[in-house]
Amino acid sequence: MSDAVKVGFVPFSASARGTLFVFCDDALKFGVATGKALGAAASLVKRAATTNQFKGKSGSALDILAPEGLKVGRLVVVGTGKAAAIKDHDFLKLGGTIAGKINAASDAVTVIAELPSAALKPAQAAAVASGIRLRAYKFDRYKTKKKDDEQDPVRANVAIAVADVAAARKAFSPESHVVDGVIIARELVNEPPNVLYPVEFARRAAQLRKLGVGVEILDVKAMTKLKMGALLGVSQGSSQPGRTVIMRWNGGKRGEQPVAFVGKGVCFDTGGISIKPSGSMEDMKGDMGGAACVVGLMHALAARKAKVNVIGAIGLVENMPDGNAQRPGDIVTSMSGQTIEIINTDAEGRLVLADVLWYVAKKHKPKFMVDLATLTGAILVALGTEHAGLFSNNDQLAERLTAVGLSTGERVWRMPMGPEYDKMMDSQFADMKNAGARNGGSITAAQFLQRFVDGTPWAHLDIAGTAMGAPKTEINQSWGSGYGVRLLDRLVAEYYEAKK
Repeated sequence: MSDAVKVGFVPFSASARGTLFVFCDDALKFGVATGKALGAAASLVKRAATTNQFKGKSGSALDILAPEGLKVGRLVVVGTGKAAAIKDHDFLKLGGTIAGKINAASDAVTVIAELPSAALKPAQAAAVASGIRLRAYKFDRYKTKKKDDEQDPVRANVAIAVADVAAARKAFSPESHVVDGVIIARELVNEPPNVLYPVEFARRAAQLRKLGVGVEILDVKAMTKLKMGALLGVSQGSSQPGRTVIMRWNGGKRGEQPVAFVGKGVCFDTGGISIKPSGSMEDMKGDMGGAACVVGLMHALAARKAKVNVIGAIGLVENMPDGNAQRPGDIVTSMSGQTIEIINTDAEGRLVLADVLWYVAKKHKPKFMVDLATLTGAILVALGTEHAGLFSNNDQLAERLTAVGLSTGERVWRMPMGPEYDKMMDSQFADMKNAGARNGGSITAAQFLQRFVDGTPWAHLDIAGTAMGAPKTEINQSWGSGYGVRLLDRLVAEYYEAKK
């Protein structure tokens, strides 16, 4: 995967070139290597900080052009705040701050990876490198003209100066693959729906075969034979046929039970016959954010050769309102044999997931399943864009997801489930209906999904507020965020991957 911003590591003794980035704390103190690199220019920083009221707060930056006494053309001092308050994922943000300050004229950049107290640890330096790459990502391939006020594309070679180059490279190697996975997920979410429809999405997922991932693509005939009536009911109104893609990475012991990740892949969602309002309907190209995450995650795990067996499964459809589209009042039979009354054709994602979850649970019998879906607007009302909604039938899995959410910054918040909510999905004509009342909409959607996990330990992540259109952050300036790749890679690495 190509990047406009290339990142590598050099020793502290390497000469700085182009633009020099250094860190300071809230007392404007520098580390030993930074002090040596700055020399007499350290006093210039103090004067400039006073003039610009720069106090070294976390994420703040002091920009000095043509600094006297240095051979670089530009010096940028990045604040870290109080050293004792820095958390692991803050180094990712610091990398993002650096990337945000790299301008189009910066062809060479040097970053001295050192806090006032000590050189950054290899994992911390790797996080800075990851943050730089994540922030530098931009999706502009369909723009043919640049506006007068738009900056030229940023292209830079970033050299991160560290105490131990070999250790930093070793730490960054797996993380770079995770970054690639995030960028793949962002690319998929950002693509327009006339480019990324179910068959094309499946083709792109099949490219994982180059990494040793087994990929099986189920077409309409295969899904019909499997009796995936819930998924096929959603896709029947589109001229674009649906697909289910099953990806398998065998990095663990032979025969060992896999872990599984399932993604909703509605490549465009009009709402079907229960059509959505036209305002912001263009955003529904991102209704496949869950499937995008699963593909990005599978890339990350395979590329870094994770020592675990993994199943990634995605259901890919378009939800369109033509003469063959399913109607409110229709009753479909899912692969599980359970019947579903269609109340609202815009409650389609749960129908897609129902069949894919059942398929994975029955055929692969995983240790657990985590599904990701831009499922409900109700989760935005409850949690905004800062947390994904977490629903689970297993306390241990929920606790682990919460823990890795805090450590990665991709946070989740556990929501309630219970039989009282289940009653809201009962139908007088079928085993269940696909939509309940307005209240508790994200919870009743999760209750619906739980009926198709066959008792498997399971967690559902409603990422409607975090996968697309979320506010820009230090490490993401893209409409599609790639949310979930880092979260789930860390879940696997910390709890389910064989240790060396």
